[in-house]
Amino acid sequence: MEAAKGRRPVEDHASAGAAAQSWEQVVSELVAERGPALERYALLLCGNADDAADLVQDALVKTFGRLRNGFTVTSAEAYVRKAVLNTYLDRGRRQSRWRRIAHLDVAPDIQESEAPSTERRLDLLAQLQLLSPRERASVVLRYYEDLKVDDISESLGISSGAVKRYLSDALAKLAVSLSDEDPLDDGGPRAH
Repeated sequence: MEAAKGRRPVEDHASAGAAAQSWEQVVSELVAERGPALERYALLLCGNADDAADLVQDALVKTFGRLRNGFTVTSAEAYVRKAVLNTYLDRGRRQSRWRRIAHLDVAPDIQESEAPSTERRLDLLAQLQLLSPRERASVVLRYYEDLKVDDISESLGISSGAVKRYLSDALAKLAVSLSDEDPLDDGGPRAH
């Protein structure tokens, strides 16, 4: 009868446990069903499998650090993807500041294979690492996530014009660095 007067009944520990269980279930399902896709997304952003796994882990902690209810796997994935992107951009800013202080030359942690398709992917990953964090994020969001320029603009918190500029600059850099053609080769027979 007190509940009818506008007072909330006191929750018992069983219902609080059920809420925690549903939260854990969403996280478990998200990692089982979408974990590999989240890691591929992070890999395209950062270019290193270990760093990608760390990015996803950090994003999961940021998203579910406090007990939250009401998530579905789909909505949780959207939050985690956004957290992956933000964490990547934050790390990029920190690394940029550090590079101004100390110059480090680090070789990529990618093991090469003799397969041409693998070699091509490794070339692309290596070239993505040479782009600025915003250029790389713009390329990944546009061509991997298939987002429109306005959506990328909203995700990155920058203008549509800036996104177009980042995409244009990044694609120009990638086109030059990934071209298979010899710039002096006109396709005709070579004179010896």
